Amino acid sequence: MRRWQSAGLAGLITAASAAGFAWADQPVDKGYSLQAPVTEVAKDITFFHDAILLPIIVVISLFVAGLLAYCVIRFNKQANPVPAKFTHNTTIEIVWTLIPVLILVGISAFSFPLLYKEDQTPAKYDMTLKVTGHQWYWSYEYADAEGVGFDANMLPQDEAKAAGKPYLLGTDNAVVVPVGKIVRVQVTASDVIHSWAMPSFGVKMDAVPGRLNEAWFRVEKPGLYYGQCSEICGVKHAYMPIEIKAVPQAEFDAWIASQKSADAGSTNPAAAQFAATPTSTAASAQAN
Repeated sequence: MRRWQSAGLAGLITAASAAGFAWADQPVDKGYSLQAPVTEVAKDITFFHDAILLPIIVVISLFVAGLLAYCVIRFNKQANPVPAKFTHNTTIEIVWTLIPVLILVGISAFSFPLLYKEDQTPAKYDMTLKVTGHQWYWSYEYADAEGVGFDANMLPQDEAKAAGKPYLLGTDNAVVVPVGKIVRVQVTASDVIHSWAMPSFGVKMDAVPGRLNEAWFRVEKPGLYYGQCSEICGVKHAYMPIEIKAVPQAEFDAWIASQKSADAGSTNPAAAQFAATPTSTAASAQAN
């Protein structure tokens, strides 16, 4: 959830702009709308929610509230001391059955194609990211780049502050993905059921032990994006966030190369610094 006038988000955007981000999106306190969509699926979800579901819900709520108010005023004991004796009205029963059916059919005309788009990964995808949930952190493997993978743990509050990342959302290793490329995500778990959720991407996929679930996304804008595990997976469920950094293809290729050049089983400080540092290209995108 987000609210542009939030002081916290305004501070984050100011700091991000000074550092060179193009975009940073995350949940904020007292937010009341969906996070800004940065993928095609997320945009379709936002449209479905804002333009289809909300108007229908508002109309139904107002109608029911008005009908209740009319019944209270028109048919209370004082205004209507002698109640009617009939128990059925065929016309009304047909109407109150048919209208909800038509409403559901109208909703399904938008929801079924959207569900299909979310579920079906495009046949031509550019890369595969394997995600494994643990109690209580995430592991990532780049299937197309042999040997590239890492664990991502939530940063303690002092380390998050020092790194300029939001506490409870920032991680020690950010997932780096290329902008404009289709990323196939394979999700599983090693212990209990988790859920890998990125609101700005329109992705929420359960991580089930012994099962490989699949989702996909294509980020349209460089920046930092945050999500969290959305399945109650244990006492530290609230402490396994997701941090993704979307960068242009050239910078992604450079990051992959730096990861491959690291010694097997060791940490590459340059790669870690790259994942934590905003890109100059992203700053140019913001300026444009």
